[in-house]
Amino acid sequence: MAATMKALRKMQPARGLQMDTVAVPATGPTDVLVCVKAASICGTDLHIYGWDRWSQGRIKPPLTLGHEFCGNVERVGDEVTAVKPGDFVSAEMHVNCGHCRQCRLGQAHICQNLRIIGIDQDGAFADFVRIPASNIIKLDPGIPEHYGAILDPLGNAVHTVLAGPIAGQTVLVTGCGPIGLMSIAVAKACGSSTVFATETNEARRAMAKKMGADVVINPASEDAVKRILGETGGTGVDALLEMSGNPMAVQQGFKALRAGGRASLLGIPTENVPLDLVNDVIFKGATVQGIYGRRMYETWVEMTALLKAGRLNLEPLFGQRAPLVQFEGAFAKLQEGLPGKILLYPNGVGRSN
Repeated sequence: MAATMKALRKMQPARGLQMDTVAVPATGPTDVLVCVKAASICGTDLHIYGWDRWSQGRIKPPLTLGHEFCGNVERVGDEVTAVKPGDFVSAEMHVNCGHCRQCRLGQAHICQNLRIIGIDQDGAFADFVRIPASNIIKLDPGIPEHYGAILDPLGNAVHTVLAGPIAGQTVLVTGCGPIGLMSIAVAKACGSSTVFATETNEARRAMAKKMGADVVINPASEDAVKRILGETGGTGVDALLEMSGNPMAVQQGFKALRAGGRASLLGIPTENVPLDLVNDVIFKGATVQGIYGRRMYETWVEMTALLKAGRLNLEPLFGQRAPLVQFEGAFAKLQEGLPGKILLYPNGVGRSN
């Protein structure tokens, strides 16, 4: 194989990205080198592209981006036995230390020393990516390639939805970005009785209906809490799945949550969020959960089983594909609020569904 490859990289501490030619990653005895078939743009990639305050404090250029992908194993280290060249794989891109207290307690997803491939080290917007063998997920051939490229964010959705009871439950999803949209599909697939969704973006509201939401509300033009309480006989929803990070959406979500319900919070606010802890949490006896990433590797088992069983229809999310070299147009569309996911192909080929 060639000694060099194409990669989409953050080269300077400023707005933008650029294609570069770099060495194919060397692999150690416990590493796997994956030939990337398809990769997906994440909201985090948009932050890095724009070089916002978070990116300035976290990213150290030069860096190859990309942490949502699938591909085929190109080569393996001498000590790797679980996969072989040619296997269809994805990967958990959070790399835990294995030694801190959280790791020892089975909470590797919140490891004290967590590093993220594509954020803290070179990622998958390239011809090849190096992954620790322990993080490789071998995929069933029945899982479509375009689904294989979005397992990272789908895992966030599955983790959030299944963090508490869901079958027969009423659910409110606040924020219909890609993970919120996936959460709607997961909740319906797992037996939620009614899924409410709130979103101010018209295109995303339309997408929420396609993903299976029963009631979609624009909180900018309608009293969302009043509507939800009316639809639930004044009780409120059993579960709040907060995906937006928007302070008003968070507050509305807690107001719409029933007494004894659970609030699973994945969205990341950029400012402090005032809450009425007395009335909306304490007196309600609410269970409040912070959700981060995917449980390693419980979430992967759950979501791949759902996909293999054909329980999840995520097709409305897919409509945009582009060669990796045409990244500028793809990033521009997402920054304009395009709902769904855009897949990038290092080999320049974007297959249809």
